[in-house]
Amino acid sequence: MSHRHASYKALVFDLDGTLIDSAPDIAAAMNKVLDRRGWPTQTVDFVEKFIGFGARRLLLDMFEALGLPVDDKTVDEAVEEYLDNYSREPAERTLFYPHVREDLEALRGAGVRLGICTNKPQGLSLRVLEILGIASLFETVVGADAAPACKPHPSHLLAVAERMDLNGNAWAYVGDTKVDQATARAAGVPFYAVSWGSGSQVVVEPEWRLDRLIDLAANPGPVPTR
Repeated sequence: MSHRHASYKALVFDLDGTLIDSAPDIAAAMNKVLDRRGWPTQTVDFVEKFIGFGARRLLLDMFEALGLPVDDKTVDEAVEEYLDNYSREPAERTLFYPHVREDLEALRGAGVRLGICTNKPQGLSLRVLEILGIASLFETVVGADAAPACKPHPSHLLAVAERMDLNGNAWAYVGDTKVDQATARAAGVPFYAVSWGSGSQVVVEPEWRLDRLIDLAANPGPVPTR
């Protein structure tokens, strides 16, 4: 276990790619959209590259990369269909990253308050958390459509902080993408990048790289300077 991190009274997490590997379910929902239009389906690894900015941006960026139509009508219809597909099977293939569930439970058991700031739609986020059996661990969940503006706009993360009344308390944001990093920076909040999944590609100093979530409660001490 790491001994270089500060401890926090509250933590806010990104969801997809940080706590859970939902890319297989996202790709499955996306491939139904592509297949129905006679367009080539894609691998999970390919789809995963575009996750992080929300559903519409996911489809738009992917369609652009594949040379598919990106007019508003095509994209809007595809987004609606994608979300419908996803809502039918929101966690059939989704798994926790190693140690995440046990660490979340340990953090909660240690009295750390937990929240989620995600660009997944609110309803889908709550359903996935319920299906995976961890919804009760989080005080607040704010999805993209429940925020004033979604990540990387700082108001999304600050909306979570406001609902949890974190002003003045020691808390940090944990994520796996440059989107999460930019959101935290804009909000003036300490940011930790997980070491798994796409988190390994986010450039941070070693003291801001997280190998286990529980490390943020296990070592009381000063917050590292950035």
